[in-house]
Amino acid sequence: MSDRPRSPAFYALAAFFALFVAFLYGPTLTILVLSFQGPQGGLTFPMNGVSTHWFGKLWAGSGIVDIWGALWRSLRLGLVVMVLTVGIAFFAGLAFRKRFVGEGALFTVAVASLIVPSIVVSLGIGLEFRLLDDAVKWAAAETGWGWLQEHGTLMGLYTSALGAHLTWTLPFGLLIMFAVFNRFDPAYEEAARDLGATGPQTLRHVVVPILGPSLVGVALFGFTLSFDELARTSQAIGGRNTLPLELQGLTTTVTTPEIYALGTLTTGLSLAVIGAALGASLYLQRRRARRGLRLG
Repeated sequence: MSDRPRSPAFYALAAFFALFVAFLYGPTLTILVLSFQGPQGGLTFPMNGVSTHWFGKLWAGSGIVDIWGALWRSLRLGLVVMVLTVGIAFFAGLAFRKRFVGEGALFTVAVASLIVPSIVVSLGIGLEFRLLDDAVKWAAAETGWGWLQEHGTLMGLYTSALGAHLTWTLPFGLLIMFAVFNRFDPAYEEAARDLGATGPQTLRHVVVPILGPSLVGVALFGFTLSFDELARTSQAIGGRNTLPLELQGLTTTVTTPEIYALGTLTTGLSLAVIGAALGASLYLQRRRARRGLRLG
């Protein structure tokens, strides 16, 4: 190690990095601390007692809105988005390994939603489904069919909201899989075929196990981006809100640390998902390493 003294630039950069970390994680830590206030606590410092009172109140479901229902809807939507993102991104990555007519235009269309403002995407999807609802109402008036006349709206959790979230998660999944497949050695597939493996067998026993940690990463992106998404959901959700939309509404109506307790709970859930994804990725890497040692 060098015994030379640190230069002033080192301390300046260290101070800048410390400020950056404080700015990045300070709000989360502040909410975490304030969520443990006593029954008479408010929304700002200084704290008035220390307890888990607001977590108990949140658990009892005595708030203004159905928080647990919104949380369950966000979880269900996030899981569906995660599965679709992993599946579509994986097979799209396979398809783009070979050149085909229109691949450049298709790639541009697939990732274009990243540069479009989220609220514009949400408004466009909402308008599209309103036009579809108008078409259904017109058909009901023309045909007189009862089941069409009872139609409410096509907007919902697994229609418009699902599409809105996929416009956000799929481009990230595609970009990750394209980068992964660019580094993937096709010699593994050639060796499997030389040993008599069919295409599906090669995919299942060679490609997927090797890319397992990367697929876990895509799944993590898909779930967390969907679970936290607000702008793209706002105009495309239909009649029932997801958790981020409920949180946005609570910021103007709730004046107790209950909202901080909810923020702490959702942050803990996100960290648990990230931890589970990292654990799964490490498990797949070690499993692949053990297989390699046995085969060697």
